[in-house]
Amino acid sequence: MTTAAARVRRTYYVLGFGNTFAASLIWGVNTLFLLDAGLTNLEAFAANAFFTAGMVLFEVPTGIVADAWGRRASYLLGTATLAVTTGLYVWLWTVHGPFWAWAVSSALIGLGFTFFSGATEAWLVDALTATGYDGSLDTVFARGQVVSGIGMLLGAGGGGYLAQFAGLGAPYVLRAAVLVLMAVLAAALMRDLGFTPDRGRSFGAEVREIATSSVEYGLRVRPVRWLMLAAPFTGGVGIYVHYALQPYLLELWGDESAYGLAGLAAALVAGASIAGGLVTPWLRSRFARRTSVLLLTLGLGAVTVLLIGLVPAFWAVLALIVVWGLLGAAAMPVRQAYLNGMIPSRQRATILSFDSLMSSAGGVVAQPALGRAADVWGYPLSYVVSAALSACAVPLVWLSRRERPAADTAVEPAATTT
Repeated sequence: MTTAAARVRRTYYVLGFGNTFAASLIWGVNTLFLLDAGLTNLEAFAANAFFTAGMVLFEVPTGIVADAWGRRASYLLGTATLAVTTGLYVWLWTVHGPFWAWAVSSALIGLGFTFFSGATEAWLVDALTATGYDGSLDTVFARGQVVSGIGMLLGAGGGGYLAQFAGLGAPYVLRAAVLVLMAVLAAALMRDLGFTPDRGRSFGAEVREIATSSVEYGLRVRPVRWLMLAAPFTGGVGIYVHYALQPYLLELWGDESAYGLAGLAAALVAGASIAGGLVTPWLRSRFARRTSVLLLTLGLGAVTVLLIGLVPAFWAVLALIVVWGLLGAAAMPVRQAYLNGMIPSRQRATILSFDSLMSSAGGVVAQPALGRAADVWGYPLSYVVSAALSACAVPLVWLSRRERPAADTAVEPAATTT
Protein backbone atom coordinates (compact mmCIF):
# COMPACT_ATOMS: atom_id res chain seq x y z
CA MET A 1 0.00 0.00 0.00
CA THR A 2 1.68 3.21 -1.16
CA THR A 3 2.41 6.34 0.86
CA ALA A 4 0.56 8.35 -1.78
CA ALA A 5 -2.58 6.25 -1.29
CA ALA A 6 -2.34 6.74 2.47
CA ARG A 7 -2.04 10.50 1.93
CA VAL A 8 -5.15 10.48 -0.25
CA ARG A 9 -7.10 8.65 2.45
CA ARG A 10 -5.91 11.04 5.16
CA THR A 11 -6.94 14.03 3.04
CA TYR A 12 -10.37 12.49 2.49
CA TYR A 13 -10.79 11.98 6.23
CA VAL A 14 -9.70 15.54 7.03
CA LEU A 15 -12.10 17.01 4.48
CA GLY A 16 -14.91 14.75 5.67
CA PHE A 17 -14.35 15.73 9.29
CA GLY A 18 -14.19 19.46 8.57
CA ASN A 19 -17.19 19.49 6.24
CA THR A 20 -19.35 17.49 8.62
CA PHE A 21 -18.28 19.52 11.66
CA ALA A 22 -19.14 22.77 9.90
CA ALA A 23 -22.46 21.49 8.52
CA SER A 24 -23.56 19.83 11.77
CA LEU A 25 -23.08 22.92 13.90
CA ILE A 26 -26.62 23.91 12.88
CA TRP A 27 -28.20 20.46 12.59
CA GLY A 28 -29.43 20.40 16.16
CA VAL A 29 -31.10 23.82 15.94
CA ASN A 30 -31.90 24.57 12.30
CA THR A 31 -35.65 23.94 12.55
CA LEU A 32 -35.77 25.87 15.84
CA PHE A 33 -33.81 28.67 14.12
CA LEU A 34 -36.39 28.87 11.31
CA LEU A 35 -39.34 28.75 13.70
CA ASP A 36 -37.71 31.45 15.84
CA ALA A 37 -37.52 33.61 12.70
CA GLY A 38 -41.32 33.49 12.53
CA LEU A 39 -41.92 30.60 10.10
CA THR A 40 -44.59 27.93 10.61
CA ASN A 41 -43.82 24.20 10.42
CA LEU A 42 -45.04 24.20 6.82
CA GLU A 43 -42.85 27.20 5.94
CA ALA A 44 -39.82 25.85 7.81
CA PHE A 45 -39.92 22.52 6.01
CA ALA A 46 -40.79 24.26 2.75
CA ALA A 47 -37.60 26.31 3.21
CA ASN A 48 -35.74 23.03 3.66
CA ALA A 49 -37.49 21.78 0.53
CA PHE A 50 -36.11 24.77 -1.38
CA PHE A 51 -32.69 23.70 -0.13
CA THR A 52 -33.17 20.26 -1.65
CA ALA A 53 -34.74 21.82 -4.75
CA GLY A 54 -31.56 23.87 -5.11
CA MET A 55 -29.59 20.65 -5.00
CA VAL A 56 -31.77 19.21 -7.76
CA LEU A 57 -31.51 22.36 -9.88
CA PHE A 58 -27.75 22.80 -9.56
CA GLU A 59 -26.56 19.17 -9.66
CA VAL A 60 -25.95 19.20 -13.41
CA PRO A 61 -24.18 22.61 -13.64
CA THR A 62 -21.92 21.82 -10.68
CA GLY A 63 -21.29 18.35 -12.07
CA ILE A 64 -19.96 20.10 -15.17
CA VAL A 65 -17.63 22.14 -12.95
CA ALA A 66 -16.27 18.93 -11.41
CA ASP A 67 -15.71 17.36 -14.83
CA ALA A 68 -14.44 20.45 -16.65
CA TRP A 69 -12.40 22.18 -13.92
CA GLY A 70 -11.63 19.32 -11.55
CA ARG A 71 -12.90 17.90 -8.27
CA ARG A 72 -10.62 20.22 -6.26
CA ALA A 73 -12.07 23.34 -7.92
CA SER A 74 -15.58 22.06 -7.24
CA TYR A 75 -14.79 21.52 -3.56
CA LEU A 76 -13.33 25.02 -3.17
CA LEU A 77 -16.35 26.62 -4.81
CA GLY A 78 -18.60 24.63 -2.47
CA THR A 79 -16.90 25.90 0.70
CA ALA A 80 -16.97 29.51 -0.52
CA THR A 81 -20.65 29.34 -1.52
CA LEU A 82 -21.70 27.76 1.79
CA ALA A 83 -19.76 30.31 3.85
CA VAL A 84 -21.50 33.23 2.10
CA THR A 85 -24.99 31.73 2.16
CA THR A 86 -24.68 30.77 5.82
CA GLY A 87 -23.97 34.43 6.56
CA LEU A 88 -27.10 35.32 4.57
CA TYR A 89 -29.13 32.98 6.79
CA VAL A 90 -27.93 34.83 9.89
CA TRP A 91 -28.95 38.17 8.39
CA LEU A 92 -32.44 36.91 7.50
CA TRP A 93 -32.89 35.58 11.03
CA THR A 94 -31.82 38.94 12.46
CA VAL A 95 -34.32 40.93 10.37
CA HIS A 96 -37.10 38.25 10.39
CA GLY A 97 -37.00 38.13 6.60
CA PRO A 98 -39.98 37.09 4.47
CA PHE A 99 -40.48 33.49 3.39
CA TRP A 100 -39.46 34.13 -0.24
CA ALA A 101 -36.05 35.33 0.97
CA TRP A 102 -35.61 32.17 3.05
CA ALA A 103 -36.58 30.13 -0.01
CA VAL A 104 -33.96 31.83 -2.20
CA SER A 105 -31.19 31.61 0.38
CA SER A 106 -32.02 27.95 1.09
CA ALA A 107 -31.77 27.14 -2.62
CA LEU A 108 -28.36 28.85 -2.70
CA ILE A 109 -27.22 26.73 0.24
CA GLY A 110 -28.30 23.76 -1.85
CA LEU A 111 -26.03 25.11 -4.60
CA GLY A 112 -23.11 25.03 -2.18
CA PHE A 113 -23.67 21.40 -1.29
CA THR A 114 -23.97 20.30 -4.92
CA PHE A 115 -20.36 21.33 -5.46
CA PHE A 116 -19.49 18.55 -2.96
CA SER A 117 -21.94 15.84 -3.98
CA GLY A 118 -20.24 13.30 -6.17
CA ALA A 119 -17.06 15.35 -6.61
CA THR A 120 -15.36 14.51 -3.29
CA GLU A 121 -16.29 10.84 -3.47
CA ALA A 122 -15.21 10.64 -7.12
CA TRP A 123 -11.92 12.38 -6.21
CA LEU A 124 -11.24 9.73 -3.57
CA VAL A 125 -11.96 6.69 -5.76
CA ASP A 126 -10.00 8.01 -8.75
CA ALA A 127 -7.05 9.11 -6.61
CA LEU A 128 -6.89 5.75 -4.81
CA THR A 129 -6.89 3.94 -8.15
CA ALA A 130 -4.14 6.22 -9.48
CA THR A 131 -1.95 5.67 -6.41
CA GLY A 132 -2.22 1.88 -6.48
CA TYR A 133 -4.52 1.31 -3.52
CA ASP A 134 -5.43 -2.40 -3.31
CA GLY A 135 -7.57 -2.48 -0.18
CA SER A 136 -11.32 -2.62 0.34
CA LEU A 137 -13.34 0.43 -0.66
CA ASP A 138 -15.96 -0.49 1.98
CA THR A 139 -13.33 -0.02 4.69
CA VAL A 140 -12.27 3.41 3.44
CA PHE A 141 -15.85 4.63 3.30
CA ALA A 142 -16.55 3.12 6.73
CA ARG A 143 -13.57 4.89 8.29
CA GLY A 144 -14.66 8.07 6.57
CA GLN A 145 -18.07 7.54 8.18
CA VAL A 146 -16.42 7.24 11.61
CA VAL A 147 -14.33 10.38 11.14
CA SER A 148 -17.33 12.33 9.83
CA GLY A 149 -19.37 10.99 12.74
CA ILE A 150 -16.84 12.41 15.18
CA GLY A 151 -17.14 15.76 13.40
CA MET A 152 -20.93 15.54 13.65
CA LEU A 153 -20.75 14.56 17.31
CA LEU A 154 -18.66 17.63 18.14
CA GLY A 155 -20.55 19.95 15.82
CA ALA A 156 -24.13 18.96 16.61
CA GLY A 157 -23.62 18.72 20.35
CA GLY A 158 -21.51 21.85 20.57
CA GLY A 159 -23.78 23.80 18.23
CA GLY A 160 -26.84 23.11 20.37
CA TYR A 161 -25.22 24.31 23.59
CA LEU A 162 -23.58 27.23 21.79
CA ALA A 163 -27.08 28.30 20.67
CA GLN A 164 -28.43 27.97 24.19
CA PHE A 165 -25.76 30.19 25.74
CA ALA A 166 -24.85 32.54 22.88
CA GLY A 167 -28.05 32.68 20.80
CA LEU A 168 -29.41 30.72 17.87
CA GLY A 169 -27.28 32.67 15.38
CA ALA A 170 -23.93 31.76 16.98
CA PRO A 171 -23.60 28.24 15.43
CA TYR A 172 -24.15 29.75 11.97
CA VAL A 173 -21.39 32.31 12.43
CA LEU A 174 -18.97 29.61 13.60
CA ARG A 175 -20.01 27.42 10.66
CA ALA A 176 -19.04 30.12 8.15
CA ALA A 177 -15.63 30.53 9.83
CA VAL A 178 -14.90 26.78 9.74
CA LEU A 179 -15.84 26.63 6.05
CA VAL A 180 -13.28 29.31 5.27
CA LEU A 181 -10.66 27.24 7.11
CA MET A 182 -11.64 24.14 5.12
CA ALA A 183 -11.17 26.02 1.86
CA VAL A 184 -7.61 26.84 2.89
CA LEU A 185 -6.88 23.22 3.84
CA ALA A 186 -8.37 21.85 0.60
CA ALA A 187 -6.31 24.29 -1.47
CA ALA A 188 -3.18 22.95 0.22
CA LEU A 189 -3.98 19.21 0.35
CA MET A 190 -6.20 18.27 -2.62
CA ARG A 191 -4.79 17.33 -5.99
CA ASP A 192 -6.74 15.79 -8.89
CA LEU A 193 -5.09 12.37 -9.28
CA GLY A 194 -6.22 9.79 -11.79
CA PHE A 195 -8.47 12.31 -13.50
CA THR A 196 -7.80 14.95 -16.15
CA PRO A 197 -10.33 17.79 -16.40
CA ASP A 198 -11.83 18.28 -19.86
CA ARG A 199 -12.22 22.01 -20.56
CA GLY A 200 -12.54 21.87 -24.31
CA ARG A 201 -16.31 21.59 -24.76
CA SER A 202 -19.20 24.01 -24.45
CA PHE A 203 -21.75 24.02 -21.65
CA GLY A 204 -24.40 22.65 -23.99
CA ALA A 205 -22.17 19.76 -25.03
CA GLU A 206 -21.44 18.98 -21.38
CA VAL A 207 -25.13 18.99 -20.50
CA ARG A 208 -25.87 16.60 -23.36
CA GLU A 209 -23.08 14.27 -22.30
CA ILE A 210 -24.21 14.34 -18.66
CA ALA A 211 -27.78 13.58 -19.68
CA THR A 212 -26.56 10.78 -21.94
CA SER A 213 -24.21 9.36 -19.28
CA SER A 214 -26.88 9.55 -16.58
CA VAL A 215 -29.15 7.43 -18.78
CA GLU A 216 -26.49 5.15 -20.29
CA TYR A 217 -24.56 4.34 -17.10
CA GLY A 218 -27.34 5.06 -14.62
CA LEU A 219 -30.97 4.49 -15.52
CA ARG A 220 -30.27 1.95 -18.27
CA VAL A 221 -28.13 -0.16 -15.95
CA ARG A 222 -30.86 -2.07 -14.19
CA PRO A 223 -29.25 -2.60 -10.74
CA VAL A 224 -28.15 1.06 -10.68
CA ARG A 225 -31.60 2.23 -11.78
CA TRP A 226 -33.43 0.42 -8.98
CA LEU A 227 -30.96 1.69 -6.39
CA MET A 228 -31.40 5.27 -7.60
CA LEU A 229 -35.19 4.99 -7.63
CA ALA A 230 -35.01 4.02 -3.94
CA ALA A 231 -33.05 7.19 -3.14
CA PRO A 232 -36.03 9.63 -3.13
CA PHE A 233 -37.72 7.58 -0.41
CA THR A 234 -34.69 7.20 1.82
CA GLY A 235 -33.35 10.71 1.22
CA GLY A 236 -36.67 12.54 1.38
CA VAL A 237 -37.82 10.84 4.57
CA GLY A 238 -34.38 10.90 6.20
CA ILE A 239 -34.01 14.66 6.11
CA TYR A 240 -37.51 15.18 7.53
CA VAL A 241 -36.99 12.65 10.34
CA HIS A 242 -33.77 14.38 11.31
CA TYR A 243 -34.98 17.98 11.31
CA ALA A 244 -38.44 17.31 12.79
CA LEU A 245 -36.75 15.78 15.82
CA GLN A 246 -35.67 19.17 17.11
CA PRO A 247 -39.12 20.61 17.89
CA TYR A 248 -40.62 17.15 18.56
CA LEU A 249 -38.14 16.28 21.32
CA LEU A 250 -38.52 19.69 22.94
CA GLU A 251 -42.30 19.23 22.80
CA LEU A 252 -41.96 15.85 24.54
CA TRP A 253 -39.54 17.33 27.09
CA GLY A 254 -41.87 20.23 27.83
CA ASP A 255 -39.37 23.08 27.38
CA GLU A 256 -39.21 24.63 23.93
CA SER A 257 -36.15 26.74 24.83
CA ALA A 258 -33.89 23.81 25.75
CA TYR A 259 -31.75 24.19 22.61
CA GLY A 260 -28.88 22.28 24.19
CA LEU A 261 -31.13 19.24 24.45
CA ALA A 262 -31.83 19.37 20.73
CA GLY A 263 -28.10 19.57 20.11
CA LEU A 264 -27.52 16.62 22.42
CA ALA A 265 -30.05 14.56 20.46
CA ALA A 266 -28.22 15.39 17.23
CA ALA A 267 -24.95 14.46 18.93
CA LEU A 268 -26.40 11.07 19.86
CA VAL A 269 -27.23 10.52 16.20
CA ALA A 270 -23.61 11.42 15.45
CA GLY A 271 -22.43 8.90 18.03
CA ALA A 272 -24.61 6.32 16.31
CA SER A 273 -22.98 7.34 13.03
CA ILE A 274 -19.54 6.61 14.48
CA ALA A 275 -20.69 3.25 15.80
CA GLY A 276 -22.33 2.47 12.47
CA GLY A 277 -19.09 3.13 10.61
CA LEU A 278 -17.23 0.85 13.01
CA VAL A 279 -19.84 -1.88 12.64
CA THR A 280 -19.91 -1.76 8.82
CA PRO A 281 -16.82 -3.97 8.15
CA TRP A 282 -18.09 -6.57 10.63
CA LEU A 283 -21.62 -6.42 9.22
CA ARG A 284 -20.33 -6.66 5.67
CA SER A 285 -18.28 -9.76 6.56
CA ARG A 286 -21.43 -11.50 7.82
CA PHE A 287 -23.24 -11.24 4.49
CA ALA A 288 -22.09 -12.46 1.09
CA ARG A 289 -24.03 -9.71 -0.69
CA ARG A 290 -24.09 -5.98 -0.06
CA THR A 291 -27.79 -5.80 -0.84
CA SER A 292 -28.47 -8.13 2.11
CA VAL A 293 -27.04 -5.46 4.40
CA LEU A 294 -29.06 -2.75 2.66
CA LEU A 295 -32.34 -4.67 2.84
CA LEU A 296 -31.84 -5.47 6.53
CA THR A 297 -30.98 -1.91 7.54
CA LEU A 298 -33.72 -0.33 5.41
CA GLY A 299 -36.40 -2.63 6.80
CA LEU A 300 -35.35 -2.14 10.42
CA GLY A 301 -35.01 1.60 9.82
CA ALA A 302 -38.61 1.86 8.63
CA VAL A 303 -39.81 -0.05 11.70
CA THR A 304 -37.79 2.26 13.95
CA VAL A 305 -39.34 5.39 12.43
CA LEU A 306 -42.79 3.83 12.87
CA LEU A 307 -42.11 3.24 16.57
CA ILE A 308 -41.00 6.86 16.98
CA GLY A 309 -44.50 7.87 15.91
CA LEU A 310 -46.31 5.19 17.93
CA VAL A 311 -44.39 5.64 21.22
CA PRO A 312 -44.43 9.41 21.93
CA ALA A 313 -42.30 9.32 25.09
CA PHE A 314 -39.09 11.37 25.32
CA TRP A 315 -36.64 8.67 26.41
CA ALA A 316 -38.15 6.06 24.12
CA VAL A 317 -37.92 8.40 21.12
CA LEU A 318 -34.35 9.30 22.04
CA ALA A 319 -33.35 5.63 22.15
CA LEU A 320 -35.13 4.89 18.87
CA ILE A 321 -33.36 7.79 17.18
CA VAL A 322 -30.01 6.31 18.19
CA VAL A 323 -31.04 2.99 16.65
CA TRP A 324 -32.23 4.76 13.48
CA GLY A 325 -28.93 6.64 13.19
CA LEU A 326 -26.94 3.45 13.74
CA LEU A 327 -28.81 1.60 10.99
CA GLY A 328 -28.42 4.44 8.49
CA ALA A 329 -24.73 4.88 9.24
CA ALA A 330 -24.01 1.17 8.90
CA ALA A 331 -25.75 1.07 5.52
CA MET A 332 -24.18 4.16 3.94
CA PRO A 333 -20.62 2.87 3.28
CA VAL A 334 -22.04 -0.37 1.88
CA ARG A 335 -24.33 1.54 -0.48
CA GLN A 336 -21.44 3.79 -1.57
CA ALA A 337 -19.21 0.82 -2.37
CA TYR A 338 -22.05 -0.98 -4.15
CA LEU A 339 -22.91 1.99 -6.36
CA ASN A 340 -19.27 2.87 -7.11
CA GLY A 341 -18.65 -0.72 -8.14
CA MET A 342 -21.25 -0.44 -10.91
CA ILE A 343 -20.17 2.81 -12.60
CA PRO A 344 -17.12 3.66 -14.77
CA SER A 345 -14.43 6.07 -13.62
CA ARG A 346 -14.95 8.70 -16.33
CA GLN A 347 -18.64 9.06 -15.52
CA ARG A 348 -18.29 8.60 -11.75
CA ALA A 349 -18.87 12.22 -10.67
CA THR A 350 -21.80 12.52 -13.08
CA ILE A 351 -23.57 9.37 -11.89
CA LEU A 352 -22.94 10.09 -8.21
CA SER A 353 -24.33 13.60 -8.67
CA PHE A 354 -27.37 12.17 -10.43
CA ASP A 355 -27.86 9.77 -7.53
CA SER A 356 -27.69 12.73 -5.14
CA LEU A 357 -30.19 14.56 -7.35
CA MET A 358 -32.64 11.66 -7.01
CA SER A 359 -32.32 11.74 -3.23
CA SER A 360 -32.81 15.51 -3.14
CA ALA A 361 -35.88 15.26 -5.39
CA GLY A 362 -37.51 13.12 -2.72
CA GLY A 363 -36.82 15.81 -0.14
CA VAL A 364 -38.47 18.48 -2.29
CA VAL A 365 -41.77 16.62 -2.12
CA ALA A 366 -41.57 14.89 1.26
CA GLN A 367 -40.51 17.77 3.50
CA PRO A 368 -43.36 20.26 2.95
CA ALA A 369 -45.89 17.42 2.81
CA LEU A 370 -44.70 15.91 6.08
CA GLY A 371 -44.32 19.38 7.62
CA ARG A 372 -47.94 20.09 6.77
CA ALA A 373 -48.93 16.75 8.31
CA ALA A 374 -47.13 17.81 11.49
CA ASP A 375 -49.02 21.14 11.52
CA VAL A 376 -52.40 19.43 11.08
CA TRP A 377 -52.07 16.09 12.92
CA GLY A 378 -48.93 16.48 15.02
CA TYR A 379 -45.41 15.07 14.85
CA PRO A 380 -46.27 11.44 15.85
CA LEU A 381 -48.55 10.87 12.87
CA SER A 382 -46.05 12.53 10.54
CA TYR A 383 -43.51 9.91 11.64
CA VAL A 384 -45.98 7.10 10.93
CA VAL A 385 -46.38 8.46 7.39
CA SER A 386 -42.59 8.78 7.13
CA ALA A 387 -42.19 5.10 8.02
CA ALA A 388 -44.59 4.06 5.26
CA LEU A 389 -42.70 6.16 2.70
CA SER A 390 -39.27 4.87 3.74
CA ALA A 391 -40.50 1.26 3.47
CA CYS A 392 -41.10 1.87 -0.24
CA ALA A 393 -37.33 1.72 -0.78
CA VAL A 394 -37.12 -1.94 0.29
CA PRO A 395 -38.69 -3.58 -2.81
CA LEU A 396 -36.62 -1.31 -5.09
CA VAL A 397 -33.35 -2.44 -3.50
CA TRP A 398 -34.57 -6.03 -3.79
CA LEU A 399 -35.08 -5.48 -7.53
CA SER A 400 -31.49 -4.21 -7.77
CA ARG A 401 -30.31 -7.32 -5.94
CA ARG A 402 -32.24 -9.57 -8.33
CA GLU A 403 -30.04 -8.38 -11.21
CA ARG A 404 -27.02 -9.99 -9.51
CA PRO A 405 -24.36 -7.36 -10.38
CA ALA A 406 -20.74 -8.23 -9.63
CA ALA A 407 -20.51 -5.28 -7.22
CA ASP A 408 -23.03 -6.96 -4.92
CA THR A 409 -20.52 -9.63 -3.91
CA ALA A 410 -17.19 -7.92 -4.67
CA VAL A 411 -14.74 -7.41 -1.80
CA GLU A 412 -12.31 -5.27 -3.77
CA PRO A 413 -13.33 -2.14 -5.73
CA ALA A 414 -14.97 -3.34 -8.93
CA ALA A 415 -15.61 -0.21 -10.97
CA THR A 416 -15.00 -0.51 -14.68
CA THR A 417 -12.83 2.00 -16.50
CA THR A 418 -13.02 3.67 -19.86
